[in-house]
Amino acid sequence: MVSEAPPFWWMKPDWRAWSLAPLSFLYGRIAGYRMGRKRRHAPPVPVICVGNFTVGGAGKTPTALTIARAAKAKGLKPGFLSRGYGGSLDVTTVVDPEHHRAVDVGDEPLLLAREALTVISRRRVAGAERLVKEGVDLIIMDDGFQSARLAVDFALVVIDTGRGIGNGHIVPGGPVRAPIAVQMRHLDAILKVGDGNAADRLVRQAARAGKQVMVAKLRPQGDAGLAGHRVLAFAGIADPGKFYRTLESIGAEIAATRDFPDHHHLSDDEIDDLIAHAEASGLILATTAKDMVRLIGGHGRSEELRRRVSVVDVEMAFDDPQAPGFIIDRAIETCRARRLKRPAR
Repeated sequence: MVSEAPPFWWMKPDWRAWSLAPLSFLYGRIAGYRMGRKRRHAPPVPVICVGNFTVGGAGKTPTALTIARAAKAKGLKPGFLSRGYGGSLDVTTVVDPEHHRAVDVGDEPLLLAREALTVISRRRVAGAERLVKEGVDLIIMDDGFQSARLAVDFALVVIDTGRGIGNGHIVPGGPVRAPIAVQMRHLDAILKVGDGNAADRLVRQAARAGKQVMVAKLRPQGDAGLAGHRVLAFAGIADPGKFYRTLESIGAEIAATRDFPDHHHLSDDEIDDLIAHAEASGLILATTAKDMVRLIGGHGRSEELRRRVSVVDVEMAFDDPQAPGFIIDRAIETCRARRLKRPAR
């Protein structure tokens, strides 16, 4: 069961955050210690980690996809490594988008597998080894920045400028995964996504620490025929508001919305409600690509909803088109350097 982040995580700190401060302190100490682990498995190929400071989405998956496309343009064979969050399989698995369902492998791995070879594994070392065995020459980790299991050659931390790091408290009092100072030491660059100002303090902190700051925007891939039409928009992602703003940017008129927890699998009752509301009000159903993959091969009325819904997909567009290539080149250089330093056995 995937849990929903408490709304107070994204508000100004209140009594709930402060009452959990002792637990947050303990969690932060453990997470920080783990990130400082010296012994990490070092794959024979470059590893790029696309992570974030907080629990919840910031645009990691679209960023990973953009980097993979840049890698393929360079003639490389990239492979994605994911924990398969939200899926039921607990063995290292090569994702087959024609066979697996989101309930098996998670929704994000299905999206990644459409672009490049994708392996899910609860054990990142085993997952990396499987990718190498499958012949990839670049590993892109979607999440896993705080896990410290693998040697990472370039760590890119994505931050949404609309939500930033929420109330700034560490789990469970807030969404932050480990002390910011510790995370800052281990990253190579920050990717600032959007036009908000919630991330400004962190961006300044990164700049003072000599970390590179990149800028990007989530860009819709077409309008799915929704421009000028009234829609019922629904989304089970970390920040549904981001999707609704995307719909408005392509000219859709949002008449109603339905928010669900991140990675949520719709029940038949929820599907019935969506379809009935859309029919009664003459609305077009619209959702995200991530929500759509959870409907494929789903139970009950999932297939009917899938046939009715329009999908607006997005891509991560770097302000500097050369930035993804730079990330890849830096990862390759770092990998070569660490392999030369590896002591002989």
